[in-house]
Amino acid sequence: MGDHGRVASSKRGRQTARDMVLSMLVVLLGAGIAYLFIPHDDSLDPVRPISYDVELVTARRAAPYPVAAPVGLPADWRATSVDYEAQSDQGAVWHLGFMDPDNEYAAVKQSDGRPEKFITKVTHGAEPTGRNRTAGGEEWEHYEGPKYDALVRREPGVTTVVTGTAPLGSLTRLAAALETSEG
Repeated sequence: MGDHGRVASSKRGRQTARDMVLSMLVVLLGAGIAYLFIPHDDSLDPVRPISYDVELVTARRAAPYPVAAPVGLPADWRATSVDYEAQSDQGAVWHLGFMDPDNEYAAVKQSDGRPEKFITKVTHGAEPTGRNRTAGGEEWEHYEGPKYDALVRREPGVTTVVTGTAPLGSLTRLAAALETSEG
């Protein structure tokens, strides 16, 4: 009897492993069929444009400084990210990110925190070039860095940075479109 018990249990162990492998094959076959019949297009742009109207109104009500957003940018500028933090290690921070017409990143970032710390963080360490650029009738400091370039404007109570991988022309266009209230 002892021998029959051992044979039966080792046979059951092999059946369980075989059943598991067969089950996995059925699942993989089902997944493969589903993949073939579910439409997908890898050529589509993975960037999803967003609306930022509600966040802009909310930030303008809450921020201790005039919140800037572009007015009149062409339709091929797509907003992709928006955020307002009333309290952070950088102060009250407004962020509005875009993809420019050439699919380069450009963002408006504002803070009432310490300017140098904020600028270093949002520009990923870009350094001042010593040159200024006029955009929207305002003088902006030009920064260059290994990752991002930037235009920086310091005003009492707020630092505004237009930064990203976009070329200087796109950053200037975004800076020129900034307004602090609707109108």
